Amino acid sequence: MKSGIMSLIFALYLTVMVVTANSDSNYYGTTKPVHLKEEKVTRLHFYLHDILSGRNPSAVRIAHANLTGGADSAVGFGSLFAMDDPLTVGPGKDSKEIGNGRGMYVSGSKDIRKFTIVMYADLAFTTGKFNGSSISVFSRNPVAEEAGEREIGIVGGRGKFRMARGFVNIKTHQIDMKTGDAVLRYDATVYHY
Repeated sequence: MKSGIMSLIFALYLTVMVVTANSDSNYYGTTKPVHLKEEKVTRLHFYLHDILSGRNPSAVRIAHANLTGGADSAVGFGSLFAMDDPLTVGPGKDSKEIGNGRGMYVSGSKDIRKFTIVMYADLAFTTGKFNGSSISVFSRNPVAEEAGEREIGIVGGRGKFRMARGFVNIKTHQIDMKTGDAVLRYDATVYHY
């Protein structure tokens, strides 16, 4: 009788293992056709204030390479910054705040004359029609090209900008090369559903 119970327990164990193995063997669900809504294009215009100086900076260096300027260099090659920058309607400090840009950027060029950052940022809107929505950018930003506009890519979004793609033209409104403080005009073209 003991061997019969053991055989039954073993048979149940094998059944559970086969069922479990079969249910975990797929890493995907059913593929179904998607019926997307009509694609929309939204154009946004705002200013981002990236302030590194003072008692309440909106961006702070969180790491830097010891060989490329160290702590004395405002934007030395290899420096990594965390940002929580206000987004405003106009370029002034007292302009109406409409959101924030949160993320990170790294100084990605050795030559200060060709100063470039590589950035990831979630540009979130906290008021108005797009309250609770954001666009995500991940791109190279050639900051030294301040005479003209430069372009960064939109790689996604959330809320009303879910599945967003597009681009942002950035123009430097004001920059202090000693402190690294900058006010930037963002003109975004966002394709979304």
